[in-house]
Amino acid sequence: MHGSGTGAADSEESNQFSLLRMLSPEVLAEPYALYRRLREYDPVHWDPYMHAWVVTSYPEVISVLMNYSANRTPPPAYLDRLGLSFMKPFSEMMLRQMMFMDAAAHTRLRSICSAAFTPRKVEELRSAIESIADDLLDKVADQGLMDLIADFANPLPAIVTGRLLGVPVEDHAQLHRWVLDLAEVLGNFQHDPHRVAEILRSLEDVKAYIAAQMEEQRTRPRGGLIHSLMMAEVDGNRLSDEEVIANTIITLIGGHETTTNLIASGFMTLLRNPDSLEQLRRHPGMAASAVEELLRYESPVQHTARIAPADMELGGRRIGAGTRVVAVLAAANRDPNRFPEPDRLDLLRSDNRHVAFGWAAHFCFGASLARMEGQLAFNTLLRRLGHPVMASQDLEWRQNAGLRGLTRLQVSFDSRIAVATAPARP
Repeated sequence: MHGSGTGAADSEESNQFSLLRMLSPEVLAEPYALYRRLREYDPVHWDPYMHAWVVTSYPEVISVLMNYSANRTPPPAYLDRLGLSFMKPFSEMMLRQMMFMDAAAHTRLRSICSAAFTPRKVEELRSAIESIADDLLDKVADQGLMDLIADFANPLPAIVTGRLLGVPVEDHAQLHRWVLDLAEVLGNFQHDPHRVAEILRSLEDVKAYIAAQMEEQRTRPRGGLIHSLMMAEVDGNRLSDEEVIANTIITLIGGHETTTNLIASGFMTLLRNPDSLEQLRRHPGMAASAVEELLRYESPVQHTARIAPADMELGGRRIGAGTRVVAVLAAANRDPNRFPEPDRLDLLRSDNRHVAFGWAAHFCFGASLARMEGQLAFNTLLRRLGHPVMASQDLEWRQNAGLRGLTRLQVSFDSRIAVATAPARP
């Protein structure tokens, strides 16, 4: 029986197809079988446990991203009624973030932030990214073993994002710890009550940190995105301090989390597909195509939510105005009606219009930087690491249903080749 939105579906059948199953470790480790069954069973499916429509087919996901409202942050008073008052600081922050806005308000903020990611400005970071990547590998090159995440995939985008924001590079580790905590709220359906106090402290700490950086910028301007947000004018109006802080935080999370997971999950995928790994190692010029396929194959952002702005029809279903809709990006990226043999890794896949970075107005404004970081990261790893293999097949995925990433990835390699192929330093 297909979900109808009436709640009358058999409970066992509904539970079998609910996205809440992603909270179990086995589904979190391999969600694609669930997505496939759900897409084949009912690509626009009413999930009574989440009280939302779950969309898993490519054309319908595109429709949701283009036509449904991103303004989905519950107001603080609503959270009080639900007994979720502890979430109010996050709600207040999200109400000021472009990711959760529509139309004019979204366009206003996006135009300011996008100015930091023009092709010219991104290209100016190329040599810095290459240098950071090599410096990180220099530290482990003679060991023959590394945790790809702690030693490389975490610090690389953290350092790059710090430079982009205009904050001290040495603060990158602390910033990343805050980002990991905040990502738990943005990516999950449910939240561990034992972690709430710690995550709220991280939110207050990162807000205080950005406020302090803003004060420094007022007395000693040094450029970067924070300064750009502070100085930008749209229609004669400047952003409030709260808007600057909120949108710096969303840039931090996007710049850290999605790129870290692209690098780590992407390299894991290459290690699991040694023919593809060797193909890219031999032909580094195909890195751009490879990154697009790795984004499609292991999407760092698994899903995003929208609200129906009016009574709508989607995939033959009637979606009531104000109803929550979850667009499963990772499922759309493996829709066989759009991508032939979607479960096969093909680094030279043509016509690869995946939705890993979203679509239309809310397409990730930092996508060009994330793509460059991914391309340079994979090429540097394959150039520097001789015969890399996973040191353990026992992978541990983070407890985050929306932002998919590993907690660690042990990689062993031939240290003699790694040291020998390090580039000469000027």
